[in-house]
Amino acid sequence: MVDEAGPVTGVREPVVAPWEWNDRRVPRWFPRAVLYVVLAFVGYAVARALFTRLSDLIVIVVVAFFVSFAVEPAVDWLADRGWRRGAATGVVFILIAVVGGLLVFVVVNLVVQQISTLIDDAPNHIRKATNWVNGRFNTHITTDSIINQIKRYQGGFANTASDVGSRVLSVTGSVLTVIFHGFTVALFSFYLVAEGPKLRRNICSLLPPARQRLVLSLWEIAIRKTGGYLYSRILLATVTTVCGTIAFSIIGLPSPLALAVWAGVVAQFVPVIGTYIGGTLPLLIALLNDPARALWVLGYLIVFQQVEIYVLAPRISSKTMAIHPAVAFGSALAGAGILGPVGALLALPAAAIIQAFVSSYVHRHELVDNALISEDDDETEGDPPDEIVGVGTGSSD
Repeated sequence: MVDEAGPVTGVREPVVAPWEWNDRRVPRWFPRAVLYVVLAFVGYAVARALFTRLSDLIVIVVVAFFVSFAVEPAVDWLADRGWRRGAATGVVFILIAVVGGLLVFVVVNLVVQQISTLIDDAPNHIRKATNWVNGRFNTHITTDSIINQIKRYQGGFANTASDVGSRVLSVTGSVLTVIFHGFTVALFSFYLVAEGPKLRRNICSLLPPARQRLVLSLWEIAIRKTGGYLYSRILLATVTTVCGTIAFSIIGLPSPLALAVWAGVVAQFVPVIGTYIGGTLPLLIALLNDPARALWVLGYLIVFQQVEIYVLAPRISSKTMAIHPAVAFGSALAGAGILGPVGALLALPAAAIIQAFVSSYVHRHELVDNALISEDDDETEGDPPDEIVGVGTGSSD
């Protein structure tokens, strides 16, 4: 072989480790590689620090985009009928704020009334419980002794009250933070919807035509799926509220409309466990008023849940966002792990958007004949998916 430092030697020189290189043997690319590594490390550190400091803003922007996707179909509907886009956006947001405020007022008023009633009726409940214990276990407990025990621990109750009072400021600060974030999300969402066409034109003007079509297609899928998710949930919540109001009125629960609104909204908008959380408040109110009515409430919740799962939800969601239950559950867990409760709420429309986009741009092949993929019905295997949607066609892809 021909050596760079001399003539043909016929002897292969040993490989020299990098740490044994001298200045004359350092490759030309080595200093540049070290510089790139250092720049990459510095860039990572700066990006991580910025992400940590701007994490709240990033979450707000993400939520604002999903809110704009959900609101834009209603704004487009008004704009197609001659409304100015800014005015239509304002009307939709005002309507959402009014409905949301009424919902919060009704539920909070219900909880306050029930707590007040429970406090007023506490002596009667204590007397009934005492009589039941005395008759059941042949004891001689009196309400006076219970009151004496409460007075004995009065100092502990006072300390507890002082602890609660010391936390009022922190709770108030948290509420103000939530309100501020809500207004910020509303502001971002308003401009994303009101200036939506202008924003999309500015983005597409920076891209070649092929990329423009891709961006607009993804944007259209996001609007269609998020809007479909929201409106299907609203329709299901309305049906749940109407049925719950009728059932709770027949059972004899106090404030049946408020309880039904709470159960309907929470059951439809809280993923996976919303049905159980929504039914907890009516069940608890029934237990406080009459334990026998709690059995009727529990029976109604179980029966209606089955009707919703097998009758209502498939028919209403089949044209908007049909996601496999396992995918929905996994998406909710992933969203909660990334963004907490907000991520859990946004997980289902995000999963629908991703699934629809993948279904639109991934080529599907004809299925082979195998027992592992056969179904009981006579659906034709290998049928192409619907155009651009790919989700919510009623199939069980």
